[in-house]
Amino acid sequence: MRRPLIGFAASAVVALATPLVAGAQAKDIVETAAAAGGFTTFARALAEAGLIETLKGPGPFTVLAPSDEAFAKLPKATLDALLKDKRALRDVLLYHVIAGRLTAADFANLNGKGRKTVEGSDANVSMSGTQLSIGTAIVLKSDIVAGNGIIHMVDRVLMPPRR
Repeated sequence: MRRPLIGFAASAVVALATPLVAGAQAKDIVETAAAAGGFTTFARALAEAGLIETLKGPGPFTVLAPSDEAFAKLPKATLDALLKDKRALRDVLLYHVIAGRLTAADFANLNGKGRKTVEGSDANVSMSGTQLSIGTAIVLKSDIVAGNGIIHMVDRVLMPPRR
């Protein structure tokens, strides 16, 4: 049985929001992820790593957010190690963030190239037909628009090359 992430304030999972609609004030990355659903574990991990306020900042950010199912795929030993080492958790999460706003179309134009993450390593972008991949993760849902960036749901937790 997978041990749930612990020690998180209820405020880590914020009020529901809707994607950017013409004329409407969009919510930030954290609020938009909560509204989109499927990112509960990611939001909790952000809180544990102290990154909530960062992703509520002005940005813009492109976030490759692992789904709840992606976190469930992590081996228990890996998850336990990340929870014990906040710096490692922070590095892993920042490997999922790119400065700037990149849509799926922008990523498609980067096919075969790397893009530097906030963690400092490059994440390789590839297209196979219409399937967009970032590193070893497949983009399941793209272009979830937030006021300070954009979210792309990915099917696995990416590990920085140095991990």
